[in-house]
Amino acid sequence: MCNLYSITTNQAAIIALFRVINRYVGNLAPMPGVFPDYRSPIVRNGAQGRELATARWGMPSSSKALMDATKKRAEKLQAKGKTVDFKELLRMEPDGGTTNIRNVKSKHWTRWLGTKNRCVVPFNSFSEFNKTEGGDIWFAFDDSRPLACFAGIWTNWTSVRKVKEGETTNDIFAFLTTEPNAKVGAIHPKAMPVILTTPAEVETWMTAAPDEALKLQRPLPDGLLRIVARGVKEDPAGQTT
Repeated sequence: MCNLYSITTNQAAIIALFRVINRYVGNLAPMPGVFPDYRSPIVRNGAQGRELATARWGMPSSSKALMDATKKRAEKLQAKGKTVDFKELLRMEPDGGTTNIRNVKSKHWTRWLGTKNRCVVPFNSFSEFNKTEGGDIWFAFDDSRPLACFAGIWTNWTSVRKVKEGETTNDIFAFLTTEPNAKVGAIHPKAMPVILTTPAEVETWMTAAPDEALKLQRPLPDGLLRIVARGVKEDPAGQTT
């Protein structure tokens, strides 16, 4: 599961590479470590063309996951002799979000697989954690960390992300994962992010019918990625131009 990545390329380069028409971000500071629930740039389809926006990392968790969590919380409260309004408790159940999406056939995800809700997530490097190998292991196309992107989905959603915030409405996103290639699999054998490598793949992901777009949910060929850093929570050498 990829729960950490970097995006340090400036927004002018993002706009140029992904042919952005409109942007809804202010100053886009380098982010050598993007963690779950951080606000980070995405490129999505808009009414007039592609838009650069920021969104919080983590799509809604499944209704079952939230129901199970609420039941556990209700049981704890009832054990303390407190009265529980289960409907209200469920509405206010904190949901930090789901960062990675693997089972695209799930009804929970199919509602967001149309072009309206597809996006690409710019990145320079991403990390998979392996304690034996030294902690966070950072991958990129080469040592210069060229700009690339994950295949993602986004939506606008009202929920409780954090208890201290209460109920809020946010643009949120996550990206697809797939089985790993040999390079990533040696560190994290369960999955790797779905990475788009050419303008044609970006165009397919952003515009094609779901059946065609989802053919891109595949591991990268071996030899395209390399390990660029080890054991740090932020990629220390991300480029900024």
